[in-house]
Amino acid sequence: MLDISNVKIKESIPFSGAKSLVMTLPIKESKRRVRILTGILIVMFIMLFLPWTQNIRSKGYVTALKQEQRPQTIHSVIAGRIEKWYVREGAFVQKGDTILQISEIKDEYFDSMLLPRTQLQVDAKLLSADSYKEKVGQLQSQIKAIEANNILKLKQAQNKLNMANLKVQSDSIYFEQAKVNFKIGVEQLARAEKLYEEGLRSLTDLETRRLKFQDVQAKLLAAENDYLSSQNSQITALIDLDAIENDFRDKLAKSRSEMYTAMSSQYDAEATATKLENQYSNYEARTGFRHILAPQDGYLAQAIQVGIGETIKEGDQILNIVPSNAELAVEMYVQPVDLPLIKVGNKVRFIFDGWPAIVFSGWPQLSNGTFGGQVVAIDQFAGPNNQYRVVVAEDPDEEPWPDLLRMGSGADGIALLNDVPVWYEIWRQLNGFPADYYTQEEKDGLAKNKK
Repeated sequence: MLDISNVKIKESIPFSGAKSLVMTLPIKESKRRVRILTGILIVMFIMLFLPWTQNIRSKGYVTALKQEQRPQTIHSVIAGRIEKWYVREGAFVQKGDTILQISEIKDEYFDSMLLPRTQLQVDAKLLSADSYKEKVGQLQSQIKAIEANNILKLKQAQNKLNMANLKVQSDSIYFEQAKVNFKIGVEQLARAEKLYEEGLRSLTDLETRRLKFQDVQAKLLAAENDYLSSQNSQITALIDLDAIENDFRDKLAKSRSEMYTAMSSQYDAEATATKLENQYSNYEARTGFRHILAPQDGYLAQAIQVGIGETIKEGDQILNIVPSNAELAVEMYVQPVDLPLIKVGNKVRFIFDGWPAIVFSGWPQLSNGTFGGQVVAIDQFAGPNNQYRVVVAEDPDEEPWPDLLRMGSGADGIALLNDVPVWYEIWRQLNGFPADYYTQEEKDGLAKNKK
């Protein structure tokens, strides 16, 4: 078999009878097959050096980019009973359109004249507050009048006191003069009696002197009496001055007490009026809540509360609405091991349910039927499924997403990463290594920094 012997088997034994051995002999057809196999191997070897785009596959679904544009549930603000439906499921409604009407089921709101009667209470309390306010104004005027009158009375009493002081001074002078006259009279009477005893004066002169002494003594008593009377008048003036001040304080305290009472009643009436106005506003707003309105433009979905006469509680769900003209996005979920590879701005290719596509995950440029997206948000915590949510919006540089695409449709996402050779990707997959964390530009930048 190694063809190292001089004895040739084919010369001694014919091969014409051994078909299997004949098939192993090199002929033209066998050489062609070898060439084809060799060409295939060469092509496969060359393909190992072709660029391959690393990617992460993830499932998701179509949603709205903005939270206010996502499907939502309409709730009832108040408890009530369904009276009438104005639209049906699947209908398009504009913001502010009436969807259904409910009636009250609480007895405190049954009164059909609730708003007018509440308004009458508000008006009555406002008038009461105005009357108390007017009373406060009158009492303030009265206080000012009392203060002005007190000033005049104080001036009058002060003048009387000054007059009494002057009268006391005058009477004291008269009293001192009377005492001096009395002392002189006593001395003159003593000299007259002595002269009479010595015979130098007559009895008539002595009696005349005695009469004059009696007159001086009477004037002394009168001056003393006037002096004491003026002192009493002075004390009376002081008492009157204090009485005026005390009377002023009493009147002022009484008037202020009445004013503060009126002010307290005014504030209480105003507070009650404000409370009633708030209650009126609540009643008025509650009346508007009896008609359930569309919060935004959209299509009505499944109705949760349907029956006429069916009662609903506060905050109960009534029906679902899907906003129209929503800016679509895709929520996809990635494993924690792949999260470091995703960042805002990364490119993503999508295969939407219902749209056929031919996908070459490693060569996105050869894929057909896929749509481009761009990562706009990444959750900072894992969800209940231990995966991280990634929100991908439509890529403005790519072909727009289909117009018939609806929220809730499935989406198969392919997050594009770094470009590597095919042999490197095969080697990475065989060894279980993660995809490259950095792009080639980032690697070049890190190399420059190290240098």
